[in-house]
Amino acid sequence: MSGSRIKTLVIATLALINIVFLAVIVINAITEAQIERQAKENICAVLGTGGITIDPASITSDDRLRAVRTARADEAEASIAHAVLGPTTITVQGVIHQYESVGRGIAEFFSGGDFEIRVDSGTVKSSGGTVRTVSRLLRDMKLETSEVIHTGRMEGDMVTVVCSYRGASIFNCTIDFVFSGDSLSLVKGRYVTGFEPLEESASMPYVGTALLGFLSAVKDEEREDVTCTRIDSVESGYHQHVVGAFGGELAPVWLITTDMGSYYVFFATGEILPVV
Repeated sequence: MSGSRIKTLVIATLALINIVFLAVIVINAITEAQIERQAKENICAVLGTGGITIDPASITSDDRLRAVRTARADEAEASIAHAVLGPTTITVQGVIHQYESVGRGIAEFFSGGDFEIRVDSGTVKSSGGTVRTVSRLLRDMKLETSEVIHTGRMEGDMVTVVCSYRGASIFNCTIDFVFSGDSLSLVKGRYVTGFEPLEESASMPYVGTALLGFLSAVKDEEREDVTCTRIDSVESGYHQHVVGAFGGELAPVWLITTDMGSYYVFFATGEILPVV
């Protein structure tokens, strides 16, 4: 057999192997999707027998989430203040860091991630609309967000954003951008920086485990704070815990939104808490 024919045969064999591997990957992906869809339908059927209606399509869960340690980051605070106020001078008063720009406003950052920026009129104009202005500020702040909520107010607009980490929402970390007329007047909320994933933390169990625990709590006559007849959505994400003055943790949770309110289900403990 000539060298050219051998070369052609080798190339054809490698191509066939690649096709087989690709087919296996596609088949596995389809099988996993079918298994996941069937599992969701099964758990929804169980909830239905317990008097709770839910659409399987309303369940979105990422089982790759892990607990994350957080710490205060001065550079992040400075970036947030600078994005709104421009160059500032900093004053440290214990755990309170104050950034001031004469004639533009003042920002105060507290331990745990809470902060407030009071902006002088005309410092930040609503160019192209409030949502577009907030989007531009978020890029300059270097903050990752997952959701933008725009609400009208009597004296102006308010845009609320939900912070996120690697695409997953941090449900209890939101920031309000308040506009008076065509100018930004206040930025207030909670952010998280200084992330350090905990490599030894356990992965999130199947969401059905959380839903069965939730059903049990609804049926528990002693749990008067957990009640519903319909679940509108189930989403995995994070809940921030403040630990001490300078650190904290992002705990993986499921956010269950119902016709009677919203609830956190913590995957590590199974604890169920109403969202307040």
